[in-house]
Amino acid sequence: MIQDVTFERTVFQGPPNRFEVGTGNIADAVGLGAALDYVTRIGIENIGRYEHDLLAYATNLLAPIPGVRLIGTAKDKASVLSFVLKGYETEEVGKALNEEGIAVRSGHHCAQPILRRFGVEATVRPSLAFYNTCDEADRFVSVMKHLSGRR
Repeated sequence: MIQDVTFERTVFQGPPNRFEVGTGNIADAVGLGAALDYVTRIGIENIGRYEHDLLAYATNLLAPIPGVRLIGTAKDKASVLSFVLKGYETEEVGKALNEEGIAVRSGHHCAQPILRRFGVEATVRPSLAFYNTCDEADRFVSVMKHLSGRR
């Protein structure tokens, strides 16, 4: 890419060499290929069905908890739960879940316009994937019930 560098100037090679920077990202390409093979073996339809069922399971447990307000309840949405818990900042909920080994995002998720449409500035957002289990959803809901009962 570079023909010559001094403190005063940089001289680039002519095209196409000036656009060939370093070694190609071979490791990521190999990793992506392995991930695609893995998903193909499981089946994307199977993954989608499992994630939808897990979302329904977790939603049915979370929704009745006092103080929980679900944000975004479309029937066929991605396997993501967004919610707020009355009396808590989203960061407090995220921290409490984190202390129990449950990873979620809390904050505005770079989506302030849609959050404001729902009348909130931030949510807690667990993402459920095909490697999550109903037992993990149960642990998550247990923490939420505990938090709900404290305020």
